[in-house]
Amino acid sequence: MSLDVSLKAKNSLQRHRNVLTRAERVAKLIEQEKFDAEKDSVVGLPKVGHRKPPVGGKTKKKGPKDEEADDKKKK
Repeated sequence: MSLDVSLKAKNSLQRHRNVLTRAERVAKLIEQEKFDAEKDSVVGLPKVGHRKPPVGGKTKKKGPKDEEADDKKKK
């Protein structure tokens, strides 16, 4: 019997999750100042957007004008 691909990955628990735990949702709402722990209930929390941060990507190549602007900023 073969092992499923998802079970072989070493960092399978570190991948992006679409669903937040209640504690994570409360923490995000407190950051956004939309939740008061003293008066609000943890039941029926509003939805919280959770986006995967961009990783890597293309770097912008610097042209001669960009290099001149950088040199002026350094002086």
